[in-house]
Amino acid sequence: MNIKKTAFTTLQVVVTLGVLYVVFHDPKKRAQMGEALGHSDKIWLLGGFIAYGFVELFAAIRWNILLRVQGIYLSSLRLGALLMIGVFFNLFLPGGTGGDVVKTYFLLKETSDKKAPALLAVLMDRMVGLLGLMVVTIVMMGLRYNWLARFAVTASLANILLLILVAALASIVFSFAVTSFGLVKKLPHKMPFRDKFVELSVAYNLYASAWRATLLAFVFSIGVHIGSFVVFYYSGRAFRATASLLDFFSIMPIVNTITSLPISVAGLGLREKLFEELLGNLCNVPPAVAVLISTSGFLVIGAWGVVGGVIYMLYRPSEHARLAEISREVTHVEEEITHEADPEDYRIDHKDEDEGK
Repeated sequence: MNIKKTAFTTLQVVVTLGVLYVVFHDPKKRAQMGEALGHSDKIWLLGGFIAYGFVELFAAIRWNILLRVQGIYLSSLRLGALLMIGVFFNLFLPGGTGGDVVKTYFLLKETSDKKAPALLAVLMDRMVGLLGLMVVTIVMMGLRYNWLARFAVTASLANILLLILVAALASIVFSFAVTSFGLVKKLPHKMPFRDKFVELSVAYNLYASAWRATLLAFVFSIGVHIGSFVVFYYSGRAFRATASLLDFFSIMPIVNTITSLPISVAGLGLREKLFEELLGNLCNVPPAVAVLISTSGFLVIGAWGVVGGVIYMLYRPSEHARLAEISREVTHVEEEITHEADPEDYRIDHKDEDEGK
């Protein structure tokens, strides 16, 4: 048993339960939530469910584009199955074995002759998704920072987002510089996150000459994030919140970025508290309603996660494995890339492909 992983998972669960207690322990708030639930317009939640379907559709198209750059072709059903399995594990599995690891494992089984490109396509998918969120965040911060900074608590949350954004940008710029100047092999072996920088360098080499496809994937990434914002806006409409679509577009980058940190299980509790503070202070939404908006939005996404769980139970890859084995195999492929490969070995010339299009 991995003691560090067990301790980390235990801490996540404790934090989740603690924040959930803080959010839901007040009987008056629970009574107000029951009243608001009784007067809600639940048809908007159906709209949110449909909106999240488009989120996963855009995510599937984005991933398919990046896979095809490497000559990896999966049927739409197979690709969709892997994506939904990832949603299930992201939502319902605490600890470090997230959805990306599980779907990467099954992808490796589907593409045994292209393991490194397959893994790097998942990494690039994650990177393009991050870049999409960063662009949306920069735009919304530019438009609405003064609105977000009207109160001390919301200003602090906005500034936390900016710090995370700056750190992410610095990491991306550094990884680009390392790749551009061919410095990957010169990175100190004891350097923190060295392996991740090496993986990024290899991914950049893979996709450098396929910039049109990568740009198209980025466009779909913007759609993924906008769709996820709409899910919670529809939840707000279900409970007759006064917050506008622009308001939700302004606060959701904060919520999604902070809840993506491995603080609580799937952001539970933490998400509700963030909504309570942001919607309560900025839009005068009652705490009970703000919590309901957060919880119902998560449940809408969770419904898709349940679909992913059913697919996982029925899925028939070439072989099954326990989660520990899944994590070990994915880590092994990562180590092969970071310790044995020269990033230039993975460069693919797409010139002929582009000219033939």
